[in-house]
Amino acid sequence: MVKKKQKTIKIPILISLTLSLTIIILILYFTLNPETLNKLTTTKIKYEFFLIAVLLNILYWILWGVRLKILSRAIDKKVKIGLLESIKIVIANLFLACITPSMAGGEPVRIHLLKKNGMSIGCSTATVLGERLLDAIFILAVVPIAVYIFKDKPSIQFLNAGLGIGVIVFTILLILFLYAIFRPEKVKTFLIFISKKLSRFSKIRESEMKIIKKISDEVDEFHNGFTCFKEEKSALVEAGIVTILFWSTGFMIPSMILLGLGLEPFFIDSYAAQILLLVIIMMPTTPGSAGVAEIGIFGLYGVLIGTGQASLIGVFIILYRFITYHMNLIAGAIFQYRIFKSVASFSIDMIKK
Repeated sequence: MVKKKQKTIKIPILISLTLSLTIIILILYFTLNPETLNKLTTTKIKYEFFLIAVLLNILYWILWGVRLKILSRAIDKKVKIGLLESIKIVIANLFLACITPSMAGGEPVRIHLLKKNGMSIGCSTATVLGERLLDAIFILAVVPIAVYIFKDKPSIQFLNAGLGIGVIVFTILLILFLYAIFRPEKVKTFLIFISKKLSRFSKIRESEMKIIKKISDEVDEFHNGFTCFKEEKSALVEAGIVTILFWSTGFMIPSMILLGLGLEPFFIDSYAAQILLLVIIMMPTTPGSAGVAEIGIFGLYGVLIGTGQASLIGVFIILYRFITYHMNLIAGAIFQYRIFKSVASFSIDMIKK
């Protein structure tokens, strides 16, 4: 059974790493030339900016932990989850987030660990989905600004289809999410229906009344968790501010890498590029959006850097993906191993238990 889980978890890891490395190698093949090596040897590389980029990524984790702490305390005042524990939860969730489409694998990890710290499944789910709601509101609010900044750049034409699909998916999910909050009875009916269908394939048999009661209780907890925000508007505002700060912190990383390579940082344009990239990589495509992210970065930053410095785009992508993806994957694997004693042991079965 353990070997089967390990094999299952290895597949998305191999797919994501293979896709990521393959696309990077292809980009290097088409951009790496004697001019690249000449620029790297003649340009004064400012390594301190690479260190700042790494520290910004760590700060990104910390701010995410701050937001998780704020939301969890607002939803369930009886449970006190400290900042250090919240940061551990965030880092542990990075591993599965990095190897699943739309970072969806991170949600079950955060829900499970919040439950482990004393929250109910309903309140844990409300906390985690509250994070997604804040992210969706932020992204939908800033996408028009990013599109406006890039409207005259050729890359926006290249990425138009992906952006359009991404915005549509985000909007649909936001509508469904709000429907779940305001129509809990409909959600109960739907979940009970799904549970009855899935029970045919389950070896574990529970009485129908017990399943219905469990679903009803958890949906009520979920709904009550969100109604807490009516009384905790200040907490919601705080979490909203932290959401802006933690995304903005992550969006600063590419500018630091560009400065380290002796290039112009393009602070505003780079911020806009990160927003557009986020919409694309949040779509359920490849595990961890590997391959898709590299192509998106190439399309967006290839235009910003320009033909004069195009030979450095491959080096930029390697550094950017290492700090924002591979570093997250490694840190997440370490923390998940420390918590679950194996990177392969976390599964839906554990949540059920």
